[in-house]
Amino acid sequence: MKKRNKLTNRVLLTLIILFICRIGIFIPIQGIDQNELTASISQNRVIGFLNIFSGGGFSTIGIFSLGIIPYINSSIITQLIIKIVPSLEDIQKNEGEVGKQKINNITRYLTFIWGMIQSISIALWIKPYTFNWNINFLIDTVITLTTGSIIIMWFAEMITEYGIGNGASMLIFQNIVSNIPKNINRYQISTLEDSKKSIIFISVCIMIFIINIIIQDSKRKIEIVSSKQLGEEETLLTQNYIPLKLNQGGVMPIIFASATMSISQYIQIKNNIVNNLVSSNLFYLILYSILITTFSYFYSSIILNINDMADNLQKVGASIPNIRPGQDTIKYLQKIINQLTFIGSIFLFIIAQLPLILSNITKINLLQGLGTTSLLILVGVAIDTAKQIQTYIISEQYDNIME
Repeated sequence: MKKRNKLTNRVLLTLIILFICRIGIFIPIQGIDQNELTASISQNRVIGFLNIFSGGGFSTIGIFSLGIIPYINSSIITQLIIKIVPSLEDIQKNEGEVGKQKINNITRYLTFIWGMIQSISIALWIKPYTFNWNINFLIDTVITLTTGSIIIMWFAEMITEYGIGNGASMLIFQNIVSNIPKNINRYQISTLEDSKKSIIFISVCIMIFIINIIIQDSKRKIEIVSSKQLGEEETLLTQNYIPLKLNQGGVMPIIFASATMSISQYIQIKNNIVNNLVSSNLFYLILYSILITTFSYFYSSIILNINDMADNLQKVGASIPNIRPGQDTIKYLQKIINQLTFIGSIFLFIIAQLPLILSNITKINLLQGLGTTSLLILVGVAIDTAKQIQTYIISEQYDNIME
């Protein structure tokens, strides 16, 4: 019973933190004309993009409006810095838990800095929608929003360590789910044509769910054999392998590709030729596919360290059949990962554009762009969380058997 209570406590802690984070979004900063602000946001696609991942925080400018975005951005920047600075990479690889804590501290400091930058930007942006904008209002807003982002970061780390699932992913999951009722209200069924649209809409969602589940669970098994198994190669070779996922970066490549494309729409371009090129659907699709592929390779390089994989195989006396240890193994693994990443990015691009493709075929305006990204995030987080819960349950059963 104690083991089961441990899992229950993890679930309860996660739910309580998610509830607090949700409430904090709707505690508004004083001195803002909410009606004018809401009207302005409805016309701004970039803010609408951020609004979904903040759970509506940008429509109220509440104390938790920044949400988990500063923490996610800081985590990415930290990983880039680690790749560039060899001493930090050495700390991460060789200092164990102490090194992990040092890297986490860097991420936290960057979250504070990033939160300050975003808070100042928001305080300047909402100036036309305030009753009395002055230096005191600016300072209060920056302190409030920055503090809120730090609290959200702390909550995310608490969920990751003491709750269920990845804290940052769970917060994004909650924010996306909170927008579903609002989106459903847009689809009112009153005619036969509306019924057809609803059926197609549900079918597209189911199709996206199925394809994403397949992509999330698909992996390439690289067979390995150790020196101890050489005499039993026939029976043991297929039981040992390195699992390489088809899509290492998850949905993050689509998130950042979508953000980049949205921001580019607000750049003033005076050259008519360039302006026509940017507005071209063909140019949009080509640029979007390139961005998704680029971010896919970026996240793959962050998540997987080919040199470490090859070194670990050598340390345990294992190797890939017909591939020499060392540089040959590194080249072989890099080739396989590049192929998987390219195929995975193509799948992500197809899923992201699936509603647009079907809209052109059926002439019905379906869920597009960010809506597809939201569905991918929901499925990915749900799968990962379910697997973690399943792991806890199996671990508890195993411990009970041992007792």
